[in-house]
Amino acid sequence: MAEVIGLGMTHYPMLAGADTHMANLMKSVLKDPDIPEDRKDPANWSALAQKEWGDDQGTTAAASHRAQLREGLDTVRAALDDFEPDVVLVWGDDQYENFREEVIPSFCVLAYEDTSVEPFAVLKMLNVPNVWGLPDEERFTMKGDPKFAKQIAASVLNDGIDIAYSYEQREGIHFPHAFGNTQIFLDYDNVGKEFPYPVIPLAVNCYGEHVIARKGGIARFADIQAGENLDPPGPSPLRCFQFGQAIGRTARASDKRVALIASASWSHAFLNDKDWHLRPDTVADRALYDAMVACDYEAWKSVTTREVVEAGQHEMLNWFCLLGAMSELDMKLEWSEFVETEVFNSNKAFAIYR
Repeated sequence: MAEVIGLGMTHYPMLAGADTHMANLMKSVLKDPDIPEDRKDPANWSALAQKEWGDDQGTTAAASHRAQLREGLDTVRAALDDFEPDVVLVWGDDQYENFREEVIPSFCVLAYEDTSVEPFAVLKMLNVPNVWGLPDEERFTMKGDPKFAKQIAASVLNDGIDIAYSYEQREGIHFPHAFGNTQIFLDYDNVGKEFPYPVIPLAVNCYGEHVIARKGGIARFADIQAGENLDPPGPSPLRCFQFGQAIGRTARASDKRVALIASASWSHAFLNDKDWHLRPDTVADRALYDAMVACDYEAWKSVTTREVVEAGQHEMLNWFCLLGAMSELDMKLEWSEFVETEVFNSNKAFAIYR
């Protein structure tokens, strides 16, 4: 009989970077000439932002933020090891990596064999040294389970959810960091090299209208204000919830011990246009976190695509998938933490469902 555990975590790229670079996104935002100067002046920021920014542009606070995230990740990894899964399914976003102009699927099962992953590809692009002091070209192997991945795709399709599948990653790209960082951060001390469980990535088009328009990243306000050539929307929060329900039914019908992981930070400052990319939308995040703790799935199901985009909560669609599965399987939230920040781009959350 199948057994399932549900987990939530972050794949925040700058956690893999040195402390001196953890606030690099904020530093980049402050160089945008179209953001009003008074908004960029730390003297006008909140008490939390001023404390984090300090007199060293976030370097001292980065160590504390890293410690909070490590604690959450260690708790999630301990639960994973205690559960001893046969396979780990990870909902993550493809941020203009494997999927680009050729095709943007709403959902895609990556039914890959064992895959060589370059964990520092994003940091290399940003010219940021990794915290381990390893070469930029360092690699690890992500174990795959293509047979079960194909079963997942078939089951979800037969359940009425349209999902793509992929047997090979596109040539000339780095492996999507949402999945690579999940393995790194759950095996932090070994940089992902000793992670024993096969991983099946479930790619979600979280960036929707911004996936090509902004190449899954930050945009300057001059471009935004000039009028963006936006893409069609991604899957709605409700559809992601339903996708999660279908995955839950698939896991329940299997004969495996299945770990389901939502890998994403919550609202992102660089996607929160209304606040000039200077902070995440903590009010919107807290509302959903409180609803999650209260097991108020109706509150999550009522969220619209426009609300997600306006809050910069794009990547939270991965968590909508997780909560759909947890709802379907009637699993209970055993533990969770919310890590709030204003300088380090995104609020982070951790969760364990049993």
